[in-house]
Amino acid sequence: MTPLITGANRGVGLHLLQRYAASGDSPIGTSRTDNTPQVAGARWQRLEVAETASHKELAERLARQPIDLLICNAGIYPDKAQRLENGFPAEMWAETFAVNVTGVFLTIQALLPNLRLSPEPKIAIISSQMGSDTKAPGGSYIYRASKAAVLNLGRNLAVDLKPQGIAVGIYHPGWVQTDMGGKSAAVTPDQSARGLIARFDALGLATTGCFETWDGQAHPF
Repeated sequence: MTPLITGANRGVGLHLLQRYAASGDSPIGTSRTDNTPQVAGARWQRLEVAETASHKELAERLARQPIDLLICNAGIYPDKAQRLENGFPAEMWAETFAVNVTGVFLTIQALLPNLRLSPEPKIAIISSQMGSDTKAPGGSYIYRASKAAVLNLGRNLAVDLKPQGIAVGIYHPGWVQTDMGGKSAAVTPDQSARGLIARFDALGLATTGCFETWDGQAHPF
């Protein structure tokens, strides 16, 4: 199997790449820089998810390469410390949505020809419980809004791609001990990766459009 994982140079994305490589698959990881970890059995491709030209170049490099599982993992969370009174600038909104929402759409759009070459293609979108209407404790307005938007994007793509035989799942990776989640988070990156891989394995046309947690729970929208 050939999975492609965006933002695979660190955190959960890197652990997903390592696990797929260790299992004998042929994973492709993307990074916005050339400074990538050595992962035996994996290939690296450069991708800046917020740039249309970068997606076009990636698609050209991967032309006629089947992709069985596209994992849209790349994301940013720049507004943790922002204050309502004087924070959350417009530029931060634009950058976050360009990466967390538009970047996901552009990746899927660019690699649809590769997915169509797979006998059982799947798309996994890493969102967050922070994008759910049931999780609204305030703060982090930009990140929450972007994750709500990508959840909605995934749900609608699931409808449009189902007739083409492409399943789409949306996932909460847990509160993970990464640069984004912090050291006090409850879940290790490897635990999250193991759980997510089990979710991706279970994804199919019968469950397309699902929103699930890393440990297999259906998450309310």
